[in-house]
Amino acid sequence: ARKRRRNREKVLVLSSRGITPRYRHLMNDLMLLLPHHKKDVKLDTKDEREVINEIADMKGCTSCIFFECRKHLDLYLWLSKTPNGPSFKFHVANVHTMAELKLTGNHLKGSRPVLSFDASFDEQPHLQLLKEVLTQIFATPKGHQKSKPFFDHVLTFTHADGRVWFRNYQVHPPSDKKRKNLDEMSLTECGPRFCLNPVKVFAGSFRGATLYENPLYVTPNAMRSEDRRRKQEQYGAKKQKKARRASHEEGNKVEPEELAGVWGEDED
Repeated sequence: ARKRRRNREKVLVLSSRGITPRYRHLMNDLMLLLPHHKKDVKLDTKDEREVINEIADMKGCTSCIFFECRKHLDLYLWLSKTPNGPSFKFHVANVHTMAELKLTGNHLKGSRPVLSFDASFDEQPHLQLLKEVLTQIFATPKGHQKSKPFFDHVLTFTHADGRVWFRNYQVHPPSDKKRKNLDEMSLTECGPRFCLNPVKVFAGSFRGATLYENPLYVTPNAMRSEDRRRKQEQYGAKKQKKARRASHEEGNKVEPEELAGVWGEDED
């Protein structure tokens, strides 16, 4: 009999030094969804990212999820196939962890997920490549020693407004004993939630030629700079308005009335 090829996919999960507690909780939530992950210590941001390929090789991992935090404000998520690539760089927004959502969904720890992608992932080449990378990273291998042979939750990836939206739902089977009435099957969200804004796609793992660059991406620094500039313009307009009002009052003083004081005012 022909021996069936075994999926030996392992995912390295690590973060940069200086990651905030909120983003660290998000990383822990993702590790709960990946029983085939391998964790490593924080990476010093001064080092080159190519070092991650060596760490993944020592850990026996074929994929990597790297959380890079900058200025204690901005979170960038790297998805990479080590050591040859490709790799994706995203800016993470709209982060909601399991602890803060307190949703009612509760699936088994270590159970295998059903991956759901909307139809737009088949329309563009970089989205087709992203779909394949997400499938290899988030699909728990069959028979993994830390996994359970059940499919009781769904990981959905939706492409809308140029971004990828992540949701996790628990699957509630039909109420009848034989579970034949699949129309009664329902979904309950478990969390976490986050949104991935694509930045670049590289041919290699954390290096190589740029295969795709998002033309609509605006850096968080540029957004904060624009916000400060707008506030400065509002403050400047307010000061000019006050100056014009003071100049108007100075040039148009009210003259005292001729009969003012003729009739004495009542004393309190």
